[in-house]
Amino acid sequence: MPFLNVTSLTPLSFILNGIPGLEEVQLWIAFPLCAMYSVAVTGNFGLIYLIYSEAALHRPMYIFLALLSFTDVLMCTSTLPNTLCILWFDLKKIDFKACLAQMFFVHTFTGMESGVLMLMALDRYVAICYPLRYATILTNAVIARAGLLTFLRAVLLVIPFTFLTKRLPYCRGHIIPHTYCDHMSVAKISCGNVRVNAVYGLMVALLIGGFDILCVTVSYTMILRAVVSLSSADARQKAFSTCTAHICAIVITYVPAFFTFFTHRFGGHTIPPHAHIIMANLYLLLPPTMNPIAYGVKTKQIRDTVIRLLFKGKAKPASKTSK
Repeated sequence: MPFLNVTSLTPLSFILNGIPGLEEVQLWIAFPLCAMYSVAVTGNFGLIYLIYSEAALHRPMYIFLALLSFTDVLMCTSTLPNTLCILWFDLKKIDFKACLAQMFFVHTFTGMESGVLMLMALDRYVAICYPLRYATILTNAVIARAGLLTFLRAVLLVIPFTFLTKRLPYCRGHIIPHTYCDHMSVAKISCGNVRVNAVYGLMVALLIGGFDILCVTVSYTMILRAVVSLSSADARQKAFSTCTAHICAIVITYVPAFFTFFTHRFGGHTIPPHAHIIMANLYLLLPPTMNPIAYGVKTKQIRDTVIRLLFKGKAKPASKTSK
């Protein structure tokens, strides 16, 4: 077998088999995925440029949003170009080391995504519960340290995935029924004992996802208490309106994430493989696509800035003719 190093049972490469059961239509499935990826890259880079170029948006909330947008671009780019090559051009072969690298980046950026959403919840908590101290608590140095710690947490917890996967023997074959390499998809085709992989994967999910969801829940509980205690209905509406885009981002991110996580471990015989793989791709693609739209629609400052920039070019000629 040319794909296997016989002496060590370590494969030289894998075959990513695309979407099993939908081979005849996966060419067409790639088009909406490509459209979503284009929207995600354009929208997130546009949001980053907007926040960078507008001094009015140089505030902690928007700095965290720029970090989320940057993470979103990296997260979907770690898989989608390769997925499109598989679905359109049948380029299914991936080197073993490249597979491990893709696995590392996928899980690192998804962990980073969860961490940034948690930081954004803490930002809303400080802004609503301690408005007078907001600027002194969330300084640029604090934001930089928080972002760095979130990144390091993801990296340090994900690095063992690559070593745990590399040590496994692969004598059952080299075909992965997926469009990209993730931890359990690769581990499941091994003929070795993957219990350690499964337990460690669950532990990482609890340390990242569980901890972040707990922080988000506590933050919004405190926010809700603070908002309810406000005397004016208008003040309550204004305070809570600053959180709606973030709540949308949380739902868009965690719903497909939970579906993917639990079907990997508990729904293997009840969920069709193609449904799981499509959802696994949407899990990495839906948040980057929808987050810029949600924040553009729900956040007044961003919406007003976009409208002003769009109509600035039209306003200048009009002012010249009026003179």
